[in-house]
Amino acid sequence: MQQYQQEHQQRAARIEELLQEVSMFKDAQARSTTEELVQLLLDLYGEGLARMLKLTQRASTTGEALVERFTQDELLASLLLLHGLHPLDIETRVHQALERVRSTPTARNGTVELLEMEEGRIRVRLNGTHGCHSCHASSTSFSTLVEQALREAAPELEEILIEQDSQESRTRIPVTFVPTRRQRDKTR
Repeated sequence: MQQYQQEHQQRAARIEELLQEVSMFKDAQARSTTEELVQLLLDLYGEGLARMLKLTQRASTTGEALVERFTQDELLASLLLLHGLHPLDIETRVHQALERVRSTPTARNGTVELLEMEEGRIRVRLNGTHGCHSCHASSTSFSTLVEQALREAAPELEEILIEQDSQESRTRIPVTFVPTRRQRDKTR
């Protein structure tokens, strides 16, 4: 516990040093952009903490049930994923996302099937019609819905392959900045 407090104090001091350096940038654009970035990050995490507190105050449950409620909140789930703290593994999240898609009106008269899931890559097949017969726009919107659900549930996926009407479309997900994850101290 003592070591954790010391590490926390060192990080806080370093953050303060960096903020002081930013305030002295000669380039006004760089200073403004950096300050805005820091403020947006603080706002994002502040909103996440506020939601956690609100969910906790309203909850009649504790422990795992409360953590599950956190994972159902889009912002909290994304923050948990970002830091490698989400309690569900990628396979479970993918299956849940596909189940949600299957229950949408857009999915009527059609199916979505998980064909393969490898590290960083997933392949699904859309079968049947989605909304209307021979309606390309409808099948495209269903494909988009599937892709969006998978990206939200498993942002760590690098590639989503969607087979549809004997055609395969590949979507490479652009690499975005993801901070390195600290190894969690097992003594905490």
